[in-house]
Amino acid sequence: MSHAEFQTQSSYRWVIVAAGGLLGCIAIGAMFSLPVFLVPISRDTGWSVTGVSSAMTIGFVAMALASMIWGTLSDRWGPRVVVSIGSAVLAAALALASQATSLIEFQLVFGLAVGGATAAIFAPMMACVTGWFDTHRSLAVSLVSAGMGMAPMTMSPFAAWLVTIYDWRTSLLIIAALAGAVMIPVALLVRRPPALEGPNAVASPDGEQQSAMSVGQAMRSPQFIILFLTNFFCCATHSGPIFHTVSYAISCGIPMIAAVSIYSVEGLAGMGGRVAFGLFGDRFGAKRVLVSGLLLQAFGALAYFFVRDLGAFYAVAAVFGFIYAGVMPLYAVIARENFPLRMMGTVIGGTAMAGSLGMATGPLAGGLIYDTFASYGWLYIGAWGIGIGAFLIALTFRPFPKAKAEPAPLPA
Repeated sequence: MSHAEFQTQSSYRWVIVAAGGLLGCIAIGAMFSLPVFLVPISRDTGWSVTGVSSAMTIGFVAMALASMIWGTLSDRWGPRVVVSIGSAVLAAALALASQATSLIEFQLVFGLAVGGATAAIFAPMMACVTGWFDTHRSLAVSLVSAGMGMAPMTMSPFAAWLVTIYDWRTSLLIIAALAGAVMIPVALLVRRPPALEGPNAVASPDGEQQSAMSVGQAMRSPQFIILFLTNFFCCATHSGPIFHTVSYAISCGIPMIAAVSIYSVEGLAGMGGRVAFGLFGDRFGAKRVLVSGLLLQAFGALAYFFVRDLGAFYAVAAVFGFIYAGVMPLYAVIARENFPLRMMGTVIGGTAMAGSLGMATGPLAGGLIYDTFASYGWLYIGAWGIGIGAFLIALTFRPFPKAKAEPAPLPA
């Protein structure tokens, strides 16, 4: 590769990062606009709040099931094709959901189609970014994740503003148009990593660790299974506190508006956490930072058990959001360090599936705990226990042994 080509690729990799962050922000933001539209939809249609809310649960399950499929397709077809299809399907699904005439139609379209299309962005883009970076990889992946984390602070307020002017159907249709108008052109900027693109591309770049490994061997390896389980328990740890802390704060006597602001503090802290953990991962190693973060996350969840006033909620939310958001991008980095680039979409899609399943447990578990005990206390104690489990599982992760260099032949 010439110096000019290297310089071009070195600059373009940051275009990939920016594209991934923007695509993720709009996709995640479009899906998470549902809580904003929840009451307007229920009032306008007469559908129950529980029924409308269940579309989000279906969406999480669809994301889980679709993550590995989209990831595998991105390995085969390239991330540009998959992300372009996902963007088009997302825009179409949002438009169709805005015209739903029955609850079951809305649940299926918004839950299955929107959730499944959103999954086409995360794993393929994370896999793509890891392949573009040999240095600053943790930071790059974290910046893409930070773009996705911008959704609650950009798309959600935008949805709330729209619904104050228009009805929910028109508002959702505008978001569909925005998704199509922005995401499809941006998706065209996405390129395969240089090692897998062009006439000189190879299935496994020279010197790549585990280059002879098949996909089946990767899925059965202890390294993948441990990453899968760690991600599931990690997301199950923070899922309940994310979904139920506002309700918990209200039960402690904090006014609704102030209680909602706790979630905003958590989100803002998470932005800083993603960047900080990315820098830590590049400096100290992704596995070491992940293990430390999982331990801190467990005690961050437990800290909610002891707070009652708004100031304490803000403090815990800032620490907890900083940690749980920071650890999430590191799974993709560890995957790239241990598995071949040609199967990154499948591997990261598999770990993303685990994370989505873990996220689906929190809302249900928290609701059952509150209905049983009339208190959220056991939710945070349980989250601490699950978090310790994630920490202990992560401790057992052992990287694949590095290939030993062949000794030079002795002179005759």
